[in-house]
Amino acid sequence: MARRGASCGALTNCHSVKRLRDAAQRRRTSGALARACSQPDMSLNGKVGLVTGAAQGLGRGFAEILLRHGAKVALLDIKEEVGQELKLSFDQEFGADSTIFLTCDVSSDEQLKDAFRKTLETFNRIDIVCNNAGIINENAWEKTVSINLCGVVRGTYTALEHMKKENGGQGGVIVNVASMAGLGPLLSAPVYTATKHGVVGFSRAIADVCSVCAYGVRVNVLCPSYTNTAILSSMKDESMAGPFVCLRDISSKMLQNAGMLEVSEVAEGFLQLVTDESKNGAALMVTKSMMTYVTFPLSSVLSTIRPYGYVNSGTCLGTAQQPPQRMTNDHLSWISF
Repeated sequence: MARRGASCGALTNCHSVKRLRDAAQRRRTSGALARACSQPDMSLNGKVGLVTGAAQGLGRGFAEILLRHGAKVALLDIKEEVGQELKLSFDQEFGADSTIFLTCDVSSDEQLKDAFRKTLETFNRIDIVCNNAGIINENAWEKTVSINLCGVVRGTYTALEHMKKENGGQGGVIVNVASMAGLGPLLSAPVYTATKHGVVGFSRAIADVCSVCAYGVRVNVLCPSYTNTAILSSMKDESMAGPFVCLRDISSKMLQNAGMLEVSEVAEGFLQLVTDESKNGAALMVTKSMMTYVTFPLSSVLSTIRPYGYVNSGTCLGTAQQPPQRMTNDHLSWISF
């Protein structure tokens, strides 16, 4: 009996050690944000941010971390009641003049432009824009494209109109929110996957435009894995999963393997993309086990043929000082994703 008790005790100790290791790993991935939230940090003092889809989930987390670092924030969301409740909550902690809430559907060009205009009227500047609003709805796939991809394009172009230096803006940074589904396929949501791939590609392309044309604006893209938000439950909803509801068991297994991120962990990555001024065109992947910048296939090859010598005093001339190299057979190969 003594030996059996000793074995049980050893097993308990093993489980305890594993729990400690797991806890240590969680602290490594989210420790920086925990410190940021517990200690006053005014590194963004005087800056103004605008976040779409800000009423809940990731958008709320992004708005909160900006506020904790001293920024003022315009909260945009289609859900007016939830957004007003969030505004009141932030008022109590950060002061009533730190935020404004604006009802906005990002699929409406008029509403989005009006929200930017009201933000400028209130805070006199915009330095940080986060195009975060998104849905999963494989049945209403055109709506998914309109919000997830067209909304990001619309938000980016509207932001540049006000932020780029050639228009009298202050410059700044735009962070577009994609997903791990923007880096590889999510089986149960092919349209969602397509929109997030589009966000990644568009963000990288417009980042190069900003650099070449000297707009003074950086554009980065955030690609989080499964995160504990309301959008995750949409994957299990038959009315939104469409013809792929039969694959939800596979999706559940993928979630189990990947693990569930908390909003605070993703917000840490968002803050990094905002504050690291060396990052433009960067895609930051955030998973439960790591946070890393993505290296894309053919990046090194494409960098040798892109004619990026055509800048003169911040104006795109449209012609290269040196003609681009011709692509040869040495450049042709199968792409490994």
